[in-house]
Amino acid sequence: MRRKRLLTSTWQTSLAYNQMLGQNVINTFWFERPLWVAVDPFTAEEEAPEVEEFIYHRPVLESEVLELLEPKPGSLFVDATCGGGGHTEAFLESGANVLALDRDPDAIQHVREQLARFGKRLAVRQANFRCAISVLDELGIPTIGGALLDIGVSSRQLENSERGFSFMRNGPLDMRMDPRAQPTAAAIVNEYSEEQLTRLFRELGEEPAARRIASLIVKMRKSAPFRETLPLARAIEKLVGRHGRHHPATQVFQALRMEVNDELGALEDGLRALTARLERGGRIAVITFHSLEDRIVKNFFRGHSREWLDKPEWPAPQRNPDYDLKLITPKPVEPTEEERRMNPRSRSAKLRVAEKT
Repeated sequence: MRRKRLLTSTWQTSLAYNQMLGQNVINTFWFERPLWVAVDPFTAEEEAPEVEEFIYHRPVLESEVLELLEPKPGSLFVDATCGGGGHTEAFLESGANVLALDRDPDAIQHVREQLARFGKRLAVRQANFRCAISVLDELGIPTIGGALLDIGVSSRQLENSERGFSFMRNGPLDMRMDPRAQPTAAAIVNEYSEEQLTRLFRELGEEPAARRIASLIVKMRKSAPFRETLPLARAIEKLVGRHGRHHPATQVFQALRMEVNDELGALEDGLRALTARLERGGRIAVITFHSLEDRIVKNFFRGHSREWLDKPEWPAPQRNPDYDLKLITPKPVEPTEEERRMNPRSRSAKLRVAEKT
């Protein structure tokens, strides 16, 4: 099911947001957040609609998340990447209370508006999930019943050219999920050395032509710095050429977005923070869309679910000081063929779940 949001003017949005900040949120709200859906960064652009409108898609792996996280009435769940609010709404409808986090103020505003009917059962904060402990401390919450991280760029972010995530629509070369943060993608493209850009495109974008693209950028920016998305995308396309289904700029834009938002570092910090606050028997679920993220989640869950550690040089096995999880999904859960057909953007999603011991 698709939901379309009516646009409001910038001053109306800012006014509503400032009014919200002026209230005693701890006492007035029990959770709030915006409706987005994380999508496969490799397919989202090709399948995005031509008309620039904010479109919300059904949340990825919704039934599997509910089945594995088992939200219960009265329990407190953290939707750490609330986006469009689809998973948040599902948790609330199951009877759970929800703390919804997102670093994107548009997402936060949207969730506040769309899910206001849940009243004090929903609390919303604009925050990076790596700062979850600070938010929980602010609200006086010592433990949580469950947490969800839905990693990836959202449909809304891609379809709003002003955010600078898209290589199909022209806009400022920005890519910040939190507009207050630094740097922008333009700063990275215009200030990183050729070696830094090469390493960035190779490691985060897994781009085979990383060095050639970095060399081209450094050469072109001498005459005119890159300020917008389409000139960069077209330069990459002209250099690399079109081969296959994906736009040749896809992996470079992915690498820039991940660097701008420190996505892998935030994921590692967020996993530690949310796991530390889980109550015994509480579960944490993570949905990823590419191998770099999934590897971090897999290794974290594996490292925290081994009770004993052993090395050849040790005289005997030693207890693992990080042991505090039990694997619920030894292998990642993936979308069904039906979901892939209904929502092609979900096709590379992987869900992993662990339980606090």
